[in-house]
Amino acid sequence: MGSNTRGRYFCVTSFGESHGAAIGAIIDGMPAGIAIDTEFIQAQLDRRRPGQNPLTTQRKENDEVEILSGVFRGQSTGAPIALLIRNRDQRSSDYDTLEKVFRPSHADYTYHTKYGIRDHRGGGRSSARITAGWVAAGAFAELFLRNEMSYEACAWVDSIHQLHWEGNPNTVQKVQVEASLVRCPDHALSAAMGKAIAAARDAGDSLGGTIRCQLRGVPAGIGEPVFAKLHAELGAAMLSINAVKGFEYGMGFAGSQRRGSEVNDTMEAGPDGIRIQQNHSGGIQGGISNGAPIDFRVAFKPTASIAQTQETVNTSGENILLETQGRHDPCVLPRAVPIVEAMATLVIADMVLVGRH
Repeated sequence: MGSNTRGRYFCVTSFGESHGAAIGAIIDGMPAGIAIDTEFIQAQLDRRRPGQNPLTTQRKENDEVEILSGVFRGQSTGAPIALLIRNRDQRSSDYDTLEKVFRPSHADYTYHTKYGIRDHRGGGRSSARITAGWVAAGAFAELFLRNEMSYEACAWVDSIHQLHWEGNPNTVQKVQVEASLVRCPDHALSAAMGKAIAAARDAGDSLGGTIRCQLRGVPAGIGEPVFAKLHAELGAAMLSINAVKGFEYGMGFAGSQRRGSEVNDTMEAGPDGIRIQQNHSGGIQGGISNGAPIDFRVAFKPTASIAQTQETVNTSGENILLETQGRHDPCVLPRAVPIVEAMATLVIADMVLVGRH
């Protein structure tokens, strides 16, 4: 049996497969009396849904969420919230030739080895399709956090392949991000990234990159000091996202090449309390938030499904050549932005409730 639930007090259980009848999530622990903005929840799902522009997979899913329980007269009741998103545009026949084939760099072989059975249609449970339920749950978590603090999760694409964004993260606004097809706040760089993705797609290839995220308005004191450090929880959440290969917060690996005098965050007392000045620590010290923006970066590998001939193996142990068919993102990063925000928000919501118990 796999682990499909995350969180201790704000618990989310994910269910469904890429080509099953539906996907979704069950939230257990949403406090009662929170106003539920269904338009906001749907808007978050629209940011993740497939087929939203020419640079994404052309699978057409509206991703309309059905709230089956836990909400009455526009407010959370404290009961479990069941969220259902129906699959309507499956083309399972696209995967008929893959039933007995292990696709390179996919979870096909590892799932087959662990369970002895796998759903080959679109990757089944291993598909990023299931993250729609996570985004819906993250929207509920954000509605809860807005009652607690001036919370905002703002993520954006800051690199694709060898194109890198070099702006000031503290000035990035969501309106800038959403104005870009690739969700990069720099207009000129966004256009260059779009061209690079299109070129890779036309060549039957794919690209990876990084997403940067800031969690703003989180007060000091959120997190645990040892085995549930805030950055450890964030890292675990990010590494649960399909195609993620790395996580760093603050200066991350770059800080290991500096002197202490270059990376220490000085502090300043003022009328509104203590302020962290440089934020090289990424808003977290000792596993606990320090009141500065929580700043981290997530690395995504190039999409494994590419339209080029590759060497692989089938279930009979024979060496074969494979050309992947079906509809796939040539670069997952633009659609992963709301997933990163949602998973980070679920962590903060859970840690807020952990601090109360």
